[in-house]
Amino acid sequence: KATVSVLYWYMTSTKKDDRDERVLVHVRVRPLTIQETGQSVIVSTNEKKKLAICRERQSMPRVFGFDRVYWSLDGGDEFDTQEDVYGDIGVLMLDHAFTGYNTCIFAYGQTGSGKTYTMMGDHKSIDERTRGIIPRACNELFRKIEDGYTLVHSRSGGDEVSINAYEVWCSYYEIYNERVYDLLEPKKDDLRVREHPTRGPYVENLTLRQVSFYDDVEGLLMLGNKHRHTNATKLNERSSRSHAIFTVTLKQSHFSEGELSEFISKINLVDLAGSERTKNAGTTGESFNEGININKSLCTLGQVIHNLAESHEKHRDTYINFRDSNLTWLLRENLGGNSKTIMVATISPAASCFDESMNTLRYADRVKQIR
Repeated sequence: KATVSVLYWYMTSTKKDDRDERVLVHVRVRPLTIQETGQSVIVSTNEKKKLAICRERQSMPRVFGFDRVYWSLDGGDEFDTQEDVYGDIGVLMLDHAFTGYNTCIFAYGQTGSGKTYTMMGDHKSIDERTRGIIPRACNELFRKIEDGYTLVHSRSGGDEVSINAYEVWCSYYEIYNERVYDLLEPKKDDLRVREHPTRGPYVENLTLRQVSFYDDVEGLLMLGNKHRHTNATKLNERSSRSHAIFTVTLKQSHFSEGELSEFISKINLVDLAGSERTKNAGTTGESFNEGININKSLCTLGQVIHNLAESHEKHRDTYINFRDSNLTWLLRENLGGNSKTIMVATISPAASCFDESMNTLRYADRVKQIR
């Protein structure tokens, strides 16, 4: 295989604290698949915040700057593992949640680019090293809660007594062909999206389960993943045909000096269905119709992102119709509100995926303009 040689980099990086940014954009380059073995590699990086992409037999690369680039193409010192990805993304989002922010992590990319692996991990493996962001974040959530209890009770010997109480609730649903399905109770299909006057959009009659341990969460993930719509395509033998949203609601109650304070944070963990070209994916029949609905939904999301970025660039309010799709309506607070949000764009390094990878990087670059 031939790696693209990028001879120059013309972007300069500026130091900033990621905790101050409302929307961060990270990009992950996955390994070549068996089908892609022998193809030229069209991307390269010489820093953790820059990525160059160049079509075969062309000398002028397009260089993008992001908040973080993960290189998971091949082994070596520069290889970014599942733990590396979580260490940047999941830890930051959990810290925000415990300080009272709503947070969101969503994965975007073409079919077979590694979104579900990044978010969930390898469903066939029992190796904990392959765990994705969602199980790692939920496991860490309960570890933090346990550490918090230990810290609080160790301080009870003095005059000041402080007690923390936590409640954790989970829901899991998918948007399939623009219909909302409850993945924890699959008989609940075609659920309606409503608007709460203070909490914003929500799914009516969605199952909400209280959990006390990580094992409870793991059971819900396994149940939901079993019911999620998937299908085989040329690009992915287990292609997700729906957008899946796993939501963790964290309620914190703090009792100190006779006063009670409570606040609730929502963590939306989103595995989007992959964008695809029918010719490349080889879809027909039902899969073809699924692909049309997926692309339509992602196109609406792209238009919302474009309008949000344009509003920021021109420093003026722009009307944004989040209700054009269930996906954008439900993600409204994460995209246009005060949520802390990270987009993880996943791409293939193979020459045959140049167009899709370039489209993903342009999409991600547009998201970076939202502030």
